[in-house]
Amino acid sequence: MSDSDRIDQFRKMAEADPDNELGHFSLGKAYLDAGLTQPAIESFERVIQLNPNIAKVYQLLATALLKENRKDEAIGRLTRGVEIAAAKGDLMPKNEMVKMLKDLGQVVPESAAAVSEQAIGEGELLCSRCGKVRNKMPSQPFSSALGKLIFEKVCAGCWCEWIGMGTKVINELRLPLNDPKAQKIFDQQMTEFLNLR
Repeated sequence: MSDSDRIDQFRKMAEADPDNELGHFSLGKAYLDAGLTQPAIESFERVIQLNPNIAKVYQLLATALLKENRKDEAIGRLTRGVEIAAAKGDLMPKNEMVKMLKDLGQVVPESAAAVSEQAIGEGELLCSRCGKVRNKMPSQPFSSALGKLIFEKVCAGCWCEWIGMGTKVINELRLPLNDPKAQKIFDQQMTEFLNLR
């Protein structure tokens, strides 16, 4: 699928549901991959308006801002992103944003060293999507390695949210799930929505 096809696909998804954070996230990523930094910035800013707790979006937004030579704004977004990622225990984007800040000669927020102190009880987990300690699902949603990862990282409430969003993704992107390429797109949308990337 070409960059322009991906952009068209995700633009339709974002326009069909303007409050669809996943649609705007995917559109921003498609723009960034195509080298279209200004529309990518606009899409990522919309994601933050809809859900300011997705750490990865701050990293991608800062990348786009740096390509536009907007260093101060990028530093601000990276700093906030590190704080959010640290609070959620979202290590991969946190480490990448810490590296970006250091490469820019900036001080890393003290909160980057902190790991979430929320007590996790039996049958609970620290959810990768909402960043809160919530109830686990009763069982894995499916038997693959991805199903195991979702079971270990995603709370029951956020999984239910994905079920509704997954239906929108299938319908809006017209994905025939018996096609391996369509299944790959669906899985990518799911991992991005659940903040498992």
